[in-house]
Amino acid sequence: MTRPTPRRTVLAAAIAAATAAATAPRALAASDADACDLADDVVGMPGAHDGDAAPVDYRAWTRWADWHRGRGSGTCVVPGPRPGVAILRPTGTIEYTDPHTRITAPWETATWTSPEHTPRHPATEIVASWNARTPPGTWIQVELRAAYTDGSRSPWYVMGRWASGDADIRRTSVDDQSDGRSSVWTDTLSVDDPASGLRLASYRLRLTLLRTPGSRVTPTVWRLGAMASDIPDRFTVPASVPGVGRGIELPVPRYSQEIHKGQYPQYDNGGEAWCSPTGSQMVIEYWGREPTAADLAWVDPSYADPQVDHAARQTYDSQYEGCGNWPFNAAYAATYRDMVGVITRLRGMGDVELLIRAGIPVITSQSFLATELDGAGYGTSGHLMCVIGFTADGDVIANDPASPDDASVRRVYKRAQFETIWLRTKRYTADGQLRSGTGGVCYLYWPLRPSGRQARALQRIGVL
Repeated sequence: MTRPTPRRTVLAAAIAAATAAATAPRALAASDADACDLADDVVGMPGAHDGDAAPVDYRAWTRWADWHRGRGSGTCVVPGPRPGVAILRPTGTIEYTDPHTRITAPWETATWTSPEHTPRHPATEIVASWNARTPPGTWIQVELRAAYTDGSRSPWYVMGRWASGDADIRRTSVDDQSDGRSSVWTDTLSVDDPASGLRLASYRLRLTLLRTPGSRVTPTVWRLGAMASDIPDRFTVPASVPGVGRGIELPVPRYSQEIHKGQYPQYDNGGEAWCSPTGSQMVIEYWGREPTAADLAWVDPSYADPQVDHAARQTYDSQYEGCGNWPFNAAYAATYRDMVGVITRLRGMGDVELLIRAGIPVITSQSFLATELDGAGYGTSGHLMCVIGFTADGDVIANDPASPDDASVRRVYKRAQFETIWLRTKRYTADGQLRSGTGGVCYLYWPLRPSGRQARALQRIGVL
């Protein structure tokens, strides 16, 4: 579990007030047998709607051609199997005072700005995410500027100041960003009053790459993307019919967040606050990646599962004061060898089944009362679980980090209950207050070179 972010708290209040008044590396060519597999995966699958009709749009810049379509100032495009942008010749120097350490230091800068992207449908929310390498002495800033459906534009909003370590700056989101029409809530740009009809019609992303003056090192950004969505208000969703994921369970490692309670108060004290990094670490290790002994040397050797402590430190957002920043978790996953991490929304349980059948676990974000999810034994205002499969009857098999120990992490939850708490956008608390739901948000991590079936599943849901 994790504390509700300021974004979710304020957005819930806005909802209550309103109520009251694809690009990525190309997949390998499919053989005839693969084509049959694809047909089996898609035909008749509930929840896997035509992408053009879905109110979710994910767009990423990842290829050599993508980066050249943007506008660079002081940057170059780095070739290779994972093209990206890096500093060529800095075009300026800034003084940055870290709000969390109070240290002021100069940094050389270069920038890259994406072309304007128009989602298939105007959006109420946009979440950016990125994959990058930041050697010591470097960091990046990601910004977003949206055009509204009335033709006006937002300011440039800071969506994150990020480094893979914490020696140079403190990784941070930025609060108090608003123009009176939209606002940034930790990791999400949201229209303040969706009931007004105002929407985000298009957007650009801007990267600022920073390094110590006179240095020759550079950050490199391999993937920059955003998920734009307009999920309709809903307290529940129709129950879906089990499909292609039935009877499949992926061998994802099981880690409990609860055994870390009280560890490292500077990274939010373990326990219920560490669901995001615990889920991320499970999936990273499922793909055969893990931190080195040197990475873990700082962790108290008496602690079990020190890699979870490491993940918490590497995802900690100093402004949010927690480890639940969505894009920071995706960026952490992508610091491992040839890994990709994105934040998106899925349209239903059919999308999850397609991914599970392809061998890709799904980390889902949800909130619920104890009475709304049989077998959980707790309620939460915000929690991440890892869906690892489905029973023969189509119920959800989840690695739930809110378990007393690693051995009890595997849970089976009723399908209809799980999809409601994950896909809804509105819910009531135990004392009757109206709050927001995540509307199908998930973390997806996969290898840079997925198998043919994995690539087709990722293409089908719109992230590859």
